[in-house]
Amino acid sequence: MSTHTSRPSGTPDGDRETPEAHDLGLSHDLPTLLNRRHALGLLTAGGLAAALAACSGSGSSGTSAGPGGAPSGGPGGAPPEGGEGGPGGGAPGDVSQADVGEGEIPEETNGPYPADGTNGPNALTMTGVVRSDIRSSFGDSSGTADGVPLTFSLTVVDVSGEGDAGTPVAGAAVYAWHCDRDGKYSMYDIADQNYLRGVQEADADGKVTFTSIFPACYAGRWPHIHFEIYPSLDDATSATNRMRTSQLALPQDVCDTVYATTGYEQSVTNLAGVTLDSDNVFSDGYALQLAKVSGSVAKGYTATLRVPV
Repeated sequence: MSTHTSRPSGTPDGDRETPEAHDLGLSHDLPTLLNRRHALGLLTAGGLAAALAACSGSGSSGTSAGPGGAPSGGPGGAPPEGGEGGPGGGAPGDVSQADVGEGEIPEETNGPYPADGTNGPNALTMTGVVRSDIRSSFGDSSGTADGVPLTFSLTVVDVSGEGDAGTPVAGAAVYAWHCDRDGKYSMYDIADQNYLRGVQEADADGKVTFTSIFPACYAGRWPHIHFEIYPSLDDATSATNRMRTSQLALPQDVCDTVYATTGYEQSVTNLAGVTLDSDNVFSDGYALQLAKVSGSVAKGYTATLRVPV
């Protein structure tokens, strides 16, 4: 992504003496998005490949391949003193204007720790964010997140036209991020790290793949991965260009197995206090967000999710 320039990651104003509410739904996260139908309207009637190619520019893509409930414990918790907006009482976010059609993946909150410029730091403008392996920090940061290996792939398809299969959105960009093994988010909970965040450009099949670690379950939220879909890499520097923001849910049987390993002990307790049906992001339906996962603790896991937009 040749248009990116290095910037300090930054931290939200104020020390986090009071834990913040994690991912409290769209009422807590109100981003103004590029209208999805306006963006994908450019991709209809034979214009799909041409439009995306035009948007993507010449930037390098790197290697192709992200409470409800109890406000306590872990990074989740009571809202900050400055209001509902996130760390340090930052800006209260924006409401999604994405046009979600039938059969499309739901629009969800990007949470208080997106590092997409909507609440404090912006990882999207940092050199090195376009990468497939997100386990380590990049740029001026160093450090690697520990945990059970997880490779996850998202396949973006446009289902606004005729047919059930949809059309692969080749050239789209996906920004993904999630918490670490302790339930903490880089650039916020861990201000001097930016790991477990990255951007990939979709291949001809609309697919992106990230190498990461299995995220924790923190208090009040089901284990999940955040992601944002952009028309192109060039668009993936400003959150106002997002076509869709959503979350991937991880299946319970795999979570139970992973959380029985060393380092995930707190996740066992946290997972016992939430279900997919009680989680305030997934409780309204998660059929299109529940990933298919295979593998083992010893060899690592692979998660896949089709992302219809």
